[in-house]
Amino acid sequence: MKLVVLLGDGMADLPLAQLQGRTPLQAAKKPNMDLLAKQGRSGLAQTVPDGFPPGSDVANLCVMGYAPGQHYTGRAPLEAAAMNVALGEADIAFRCNFVTIVGGVMLDYSAGHITTEESRELIEALQPLMPERRLYAGVSYRNLLVLKAGAKAVCTPPHDISDQPVGEYLPHGPDSAQLIGLMEAAGPVLARHPVNKKRISEGKHPANAIWLWGQGPAPVMPSFAEKYAMLGAMISAVDLLKGIGRYAGLEVIDVPGATGTIDTNYEGKVQATLEALQRCDFVYLHIEAPDEAGHEGDTLLKVRAIELFDERVVGPVVAGLKKSGLDWRVLLLPDHATPISIKTHSRDPVPFTIAGTGIEADEVERFDEQAAKRGGYGLVEAKKLVGMMGKE
Repeated sequence: MKLVVLLGDGMADLPLAQLQGRTPLQAAKKPNMDLLAKQGRSGLAQTVPDGFPPGSDVANLCVMGYAPGQHYTGRAPLEAAAMNVALGEADIAFRCNFVTIVGGVMLDYSAGHITTEESRELIEALQPLMPERRLYAGVSYRNLLVLKAGAKAVCTPPHDISDQPVGEYLPHGPDSAQLIGLMEAAGPVLARHPVNKKRISEGKHPANAIWLWGQGPAPVMPSFAEKYAMLGAMISAVDLLKGIGRYAGLEVIDVPGATGTIDTNYEGKVQATLEALQRCDFVYLHIEAPDEAGHEGDTLLKVRAIELFDERVVGPVVAGLKKSGLDWRVLLLPDHATPISIKTHSRDPVPFTIAGTGIEADEVERFDEQAAKRGGYGLVEAKKLVGMMGKE
């Protein structure tokens, strides 16, 4: 049995007046997702357990079957693994976002989706400010800082405070002074850097600040093979998912041209998925674009991102599975909701569908938040999903 998770990050949402009371999933033209729902069995998944923040880190660990209470230590250490940054016993990894702050307000959590090349130049300029120079360039605005202290501080994700004054959300707690000091020291360096002067001249948001968050030490996790007796692969453009894949012992596949935005290499990801299934039995295919649109508060962009996921990922992957002649099952879902109205993640249960060989259809005919409430699976804990899809 070949198993594929097709995950559209942040696809779920709330009804919007701009869409005549529909959610982006309801408004989008998505015949392939709807067909899977019609031919498969649906339900709602609780991807964020009580007591944990509604983020992609916690949610995707749950979907993979890893209980956050046992294995979650923070977002940044997962990303460190994807970047091949080894963490010692005393090391604490931090996400280091480039952001745009104007008048004390978080104008842009991604600094205008600054390019990876621009980001690398800015990271190099900031290295002398950082203890032991352990600052690492990632993808676009997503970077990494490793310190010997700082775990005892409360930090807020920048995408949670879009358009809000940042003062009350600065790190606080016993270890916060060092973090705030580093954030403040970065400002003058970034302000005078040629990369930002050029971005301003082009009408783009400058990366005029860094924001530290998501800290934690290295986690300990059993391998996916130990949990499910299957070899698997992870395909994603973002370091968070790659890091989860590395800790789970999955083959992490880098696809040229894959990005965390709507212009990603969809066809390359589909091809990599189908090729991986020739050597393993499980593939986790992650698409980031709907989540980014949600954080930007762009309704039409989110609808379009969902439609592209349907047209260029879901349809071709299912067609390839059918053509293979093998038994297969697909789990289709978002990891969490990213409602346009709040521009960040929420704890709402998300729709899911399991379809393929041996799955008996229920009465659901569309893939969306409302239709899934009538699904035959009901409400389930996300950590059970992989086991459910492989159950004979």
